[in-house]
Amino acid sequence: MTQDPSSPRAAAPDGPAPDLARLADLLRAHAPSDGSFDLRVPGVHVTRTSRVHRELAHGVLRPSLCVVAQGVKRVLLGGDLFEYDASRMLVYSVDVPIAAQVTAASAAAPFLGLRVDLDPARIAALAPKVFPHGLPKGLAGRAICVDRADAGVMNAMVQLMDLMGRPGEAELLAPLVLDEIILRLLRSPLGPRVALIGQAESRIQRVAQAVAWVQGHFDQPLDVERLATLAHMSPSSFHQHFKAITSMSPLQYQKALRLQEARRLMLMTMLDAGTAGRRVGYLSPSQFSREYGRYFGSAPTRDMARLRQQAGPAPGAGVE
Repeated sequence: MTQDPSSPRAAAPDGPAPDLARLADLLRAHAPSDGSFDLRVPGVHVTRTSRVHRELAHGVLRPSLCVVAQGVKRVLLGGDLFEYDASRMLVYSVDVPIAAQVTAASAAAPFLGLRVDLDPARIAALAPKVFPHGLPKGLAGRAICVDRADAGVMNAMVQLMDLMGRPGEAELLAPLVLDEIILRLLRSPLGPRVALIGQAESRIQRVAQAVAWVQGHFDQPLDVERLATLAHMSPSSFHQHFKAITSMSPLQYQKALRLQEARRLMLMTMLDAGTAGRRVGYLSPSQFSREYGRYFGSAPTRDMARLRQQAGPAPGAGVE
């Protein structure tokens, strides 16, 4: 496993140091117990965890910015490992199936995280203000990037959370603060890569179109030539760029989606393993059981018995 090679990179401070204690208080107020909470402004999510995770939580994350006020989290994507805390911010640039684990948290000092979804249309509208002469040439997009937390971004996050406690103002002012967050993110060292999220012809967005098709048809046989056509690439070029961006092949990506959905179906709707496997596209029960065990660490029946006995949050909760 490797740490993100694009980080960390020193950045000049942009504004006063963020008040992390204030941010932690605000996040705690909107996450009164362990779990993930969607706030009144769409696309804003808070996570609280009061214990270190012994096991990985699995889920699919969409393009978003993640910051931490307290604690440490690590994210696994393919064979790559990314870790972030209050000193680092993480950006997802395309929908990816990940595994996540909180590695520093306690009842006295819970992990407190904030995730803000990134709208490609807003990025496309705001990026020219930061890059009036276009982006640097030869940029290589990746599904996950980590870099030093930018003071301007973090201060804008504090402003956003402060608005959450004032409903009348939140609806009016939160969109402006969200634009400020995007602008400050674009001005940070991660800015050029974030800008790629809004470029329709960037490799990130062309791969994202293929990803959207796989997500909508993950129970069907994978047609790489069709995906390459959607991405406007040759099959060989598509395979190369897909793996460079997502850290996995198209087949591995589809397999992760299938297995995560099968696990969700078994846990939430009480389907048996054979039915869940068929529902997500597996023709062979033995192949499903074998691949499930490799991915989650135990066979479906044993995994379900353990999860139901724990009676905790559903798999995927708190991955952001």
